[in-house]
Amino acid sequence: MVNDNWDEFCFDYTVIKAAGGIVFNEKDELLMIYRNGKWDLPKGKKEFNENDEECALREVCEECGVENLSIVNFYETTYHTYEQNGEKILKITKWFIMNSVGDHNLSPQLSEGIEKAMWIKKSNLDKNLKNSFGNIVEILKNI
Repeated sequence: MVNDNWDEFCFDYTVIKAAGGIVFNEKDELLMIYRNGKWDLPKGKKEFNENDEECALREVCEECGVENLSIVNFYETTYHTYEQNGEKILKITKWFIMNSVGDHNLSPQLSEGIEKAMWIKKSNLDKNLKNSFGNIVEILKNI
């Protein structure tokens, strides 16, 4: 079982804890970002003394310029690995369903490589998910 060997598995990785949002506006559109040639959801690393909910709200605001956010509920935790500068990374992300109220002039965080931040209609979501990461597709398949 993974639980039995979790510490041993993590030993080979630098573990990064993160949180993000699955954000819907009043039109029931989903907030997505475009970064590194892929459609993604806003998320980021936890800061010192920050809880998961605070991190998720802060990251959505920073990456997209969205305010007036409220967390509806915790959704799930995802795990993914990657290499960066020869270092093996395990990112553990806590995801929260959020609502956003009001009109927003979305402003992608260019300094983080985010080229676009857009509200996507559910009817158009499949198009974006064809150019996304597997874990994002899995997260959104039951939304």
